[in-house]
Amino acid sequence: MNINDVPDWILTLEVEDLKFIKKIILSSGSLKQLANEYNVTYPTIRLRLDKLIEKINSCDNEPTDDKYIMLIKQLAIDDRFDLDTAKKLIGEYRRIKDAN
Repeated sequence: MNINDVPDWILTLEVEDLKFIKKIILSSGSLKQLANEYNVTYPTIRLRLDKLIEKINSCDNEPTDDKYIMLIKQLAIDDRFDLDTAKKLIGEYRRIKDAN
């Protein structure tokens, strides 16, 4: 596969996200089995999967030419900062962008 053929949503994932996806596939999608492998509870695995789904959806829902907004959303999904901060950053970015 050529790097140009790789979808944008895959390129936005971190290495740990890709390892998690690989483990899901190798466990035939069994979150219970995955929880045992990670030695965590099922709800913990479910939350991690939900965040990964949000990250992928965020990439699919945002125009691919606006990488900055995708980055902000992904950082918020990864709990790097809170949702209110993400909204403020995106709002200010859009305001500046529209003014130009």
